[in-house]
Amino acid sequence: MNPPRAIYLDYPLGQTAGREGDLVEQKYVMQQALTAVKEMTEPGSIKDLALRWSEDDSWKDSVMRPKTASNPDPGDDRLSRKPTPQYQLPEDESVADPHCPSCVFLSADG
Repeated sequence: MNPPRAIYLDYPLGQTAGREGDLVEQKYVMQQALTAVKEMTEPGSIKDLALRWSEDDSWKDSVMRPKTASNPDPGDDRLSRKPTPQYQLPEDESVADPHCPSCVFLSADG
């Protein structure tokens, strides 16, 4: 299913609103997204922001490549998944409702 309208930014996952810490670029991306909402009237429209992550596309060679016996260090620095919810701060865990009907995680007893 295609989105009704979208902006395209060919950056690594996690950088979809611009480079981390680059407030000027992030502001530009957000302004373009808001402008697109206002100006795009054709369903399925995609606006390419034409920003480049680097001078060449070599960064794509190692992004999201799984570790294998023949490639033990693919350059993927994501953390492995955990079977339980992870919280940024202890306070976050204390306010999370483990019985929330719309939460995607399961309680330890369920």
